[in-house]
Amino acid sequence: MRTAYFDCIAGASGDMMLGALVDAGLPAAQLEAELAKLHLKDFHLHINRVSKNAFSAVKVDVHVHDDAPERHLADIRGVVEGSHLSDRVKETAIRIFTRICEAEAAIHDSTVEKVHLHEVGGVDAIVDVCGTLAGLEALGIEQVRVSPFPLGRGFVTGAHGQIPLPAPAALALMKGCPVTGTRIDAELVTPTGAAVLSEVAAGFGPIPALTLDAIGYGAGSNDHEIPNVLRVIIGEAVGTTGLLTETLVQLETNLDDESPELVGHLAGHLMEAGALDVSVIPAQMKKGRPGILLQALAKPQNADALEHLLFHESSTLGVRRQEVQRDSLPRRSEAVDTKFGRIRVKIATLPGGQSRVTPEYEDCRQAAAESATPLREIYDQVRHEAVHALHLPHSHGHDHNHDHDHGHHH
Repeated sequence: MRTAYFDCIAGASGDMMLGALVDAGLPAAQLEAELAKLHLKDFHLHINRVSKNAFSAVKVDVHVHDDAPERHLADIRGVVEGSHLSDRVKETAIRIFTRICEAEAAIHDSTVEKVHLHEVGGVDAIVDVCGTLAGLEALGIEQVRVSPFPLGRGFVTGAHGQIPLPAPAALALMKGCPVTGTRIDAELVTPTGAAVLSEVAAGFGPIPALTLDAIGYGAGSNDHEIPNVLRVIIGEAVGTTGLLTETLVQLETNLDDESPELVGHLAGHLMEAGALDVSVIPAQMKKGRPGILLQALAKPQNADALEHLLFHESSTLGVRRQEVQRDSLPRRSEAVDTKFGRIRVKIATLPGGQSRVTPEYEDCRQAAAESATPLREIYDQVRHEAVHALHLPHSHGHDHNHDHDHGHHH
């Protein structure tokens, strides 16, 4: 599995991530071609090689034109959705910007809709986020792993005056990730760096076992006593069978006095709050009472929010939490033009290289309602058309009623 490990020697920021990917082999022309798909006229890139404490690194500067507007989340979502970037890049970018705006709103006691991005702002943030995601895709990266985030000290001047470091927004976005303090008086991890890497990381820790293929150094703007660079190490993960292995958190609680309507409501809420999967299992409780075992699977950075929901939206007095390791098939999303209209499909890659196509339930349900066609027929037709349209090797079907993200836990 092609893996990129981000070694945060002096932290991470948008320009450092872009520079590291270019230095590791992403052609500058290809990065600019991907960014042109945003259809934004408010910026241009300046890419050059610089020296950081005698280390050669690539610096990518996003020059934003003076008349570029400040954008709210709805504006940013409009830019991303209206672009010609891949569906996967669009979906991940929107998740990242939503998390950034949620963090900023909480800090400024505002709402997600009202927050407009200053430092994380408008055009340069869109370019940094979308450029990094498109760059990872262009380099064929199937899995990202990240070192612990190093945090600086001191203050930085922002739109609201003096801001203590680590910046509150960056700190909020690193929740659930390993961090370590340093003696450096500077901002090392920016909100953009924190948001992107925490979102795309399958795991954190030391450098994984790789057959090393490429190394890139991305330069930051300032100079510190250590080289102000972000290093990306790219290679083939050794000993993996093509599966994506990640550490997740499983939350569970037993309920014996909860109304079924409230359980259904809670399960929906948990999915909206970032749960990867929610299971409601019948259980025989103490004193012979029938009850349920409620389980929620989450990325580590979302676990606290889900636990908060369980305590506030259910009658539970305690929530069990454990780390689980999930092996899952690498997958991507594509949209396919079918006789029922444009339908999204998930394409999973099996360890032998074959593909498995799963049509998106909501798209198929809508097509079934509009065309008065049985849902099973829509699934079969979309799967068949997707295999031919996308030229997939030795494709296998997929049981149409299994649309969840279970994976396998150890």
